[in-house]
Amino acid sequence: MSDADRDLDIVLFGATGFTGGLTADYLAEHAPSGLRWAIAGRNADKLEAVRRRLAEAGGDGVEVLVADSTDPAALADIARRARVVITTIGPYLEHGGPLVAACAEAGTDYVDLTGEPEFVDQTFLAHHQTAVRTGARLVHACGFDSIPHDLGAYFTVQQLPSDVPITMRGVVRSAGTFSGGTFHSALNQFARAKDMRKTYAARRRAEGKPADGRSSRSVGGKPHRDPLLGYWLLPLPTIDPIVVARSGAALAAYGPKFRYSHWAGTKTLHYAAGGAAAVGLLTVAAQVPPLRNFLKSKVPQGSGPDEAKRDRSWFTVEFVGEGGGQTVRTKVSGGDPGYTETAKMLSEAALCLAFDDNPETSGQVTPAVAMGDALLARLQAAGIRFETV
Repeated sequence: MSDADRDLDIVLFGATGFTGGLTADYLAEHAPSGLRWAIAGRNADKLEAVRRRLAEAGGDGVEVLVADSTDPAALADIARRARVVITTIGPYLEHGGPLVAACAEAGTDYVDLTGEPEFVDQTFLAHHQTAVRTGARLVHACGFDSIPHDLGAYFTVQQLPSDVPITMRGVVRSAGTFSGGTFHSALNQFARAKDMRKTYAARRRAEGKPADGRSSRSVGGKPHRDPLLGYWLLPLPTIDPIVVARSGAALAAYGPKFRYSHWAGTKTLHYAAGGAAAVGLLTVAAQVPPLRNFLKSKVPQGSGPDEAKRDRSWFTVEFVGEGGGQTVRTKVSGGDPGYTETAKMLSEAALCLAFDDNPETSGQVTPAVAMGDALLARLQAAGIRFETV
């Protein structure tokens, strides 16, 4: 289907949730004049309440679409009407598959907030080739997972030669509250480590190596002190290094051999040791269903901190890139990572896909591959800072 056959630019699933509501608010305030968009979900009354709130804030003309995430026919109808579909409904491994399938089949661009590697790999195996055929761009991880890291690495390699091996490390620091959805997804992934490894291996076999002979991968390491940045570094087991490495495999600017490592940075050894212990305890707890469910009940989905607390939150991701005898330091920084900036990143990614001059690509692709310079410019204009240190 061509864009001319579609009567909606963007459809947002999940607007009745906390992060989805912030995304709806951002779109209502920052979308271009004449944006044709709708909010979608299964509860008509809650959706109508959101629509009224948006209208009072100046977001006129927002349509309401009722569809359950398990109803393939309803999802297919919405996907055929939209140019871009956004979803904030997670955990994605439980709720996300049918919507991705509908978008891939309809040739509709798709963005989400997932940080679940298994879901991303399942999507690639099930829907990448369909999306390549229809022209759909399936772009996962368009929130704090993983836009600051993916676009930050993309920004950093632009400061280095493109014909030499490049090694890079990204170091994350933040003061903010992670979302309930992120916490639930993380616990589920910790509990499914074996399944996650199996799906990852199947994807690696299916996609193969870069055709031009380059190589790109994420690498681990042990906790240590970074002499350049002055932080204690703790390996960070998130989807972010996987996304960065996939951008490196797809884009020649990352050089013939690209290696990326991903860390949490703390100022003292005490905090580094505490963080390592916390991750270890959560990993163990996730293997015991009653304990896993108890932890989920303590951080419910669909809720979040008030505006005052979000305003006090912040994040930085510092990058050190080395290649061709050069060392480059860059930094990405912004406000509340888990909610405010995530809603901003997701919204700008959707608007970028809908309206900007992006690279020619299709299938499951990373944010840097799908949008590159156009998204980088949007994020900078929206107040997220990318700078050379």
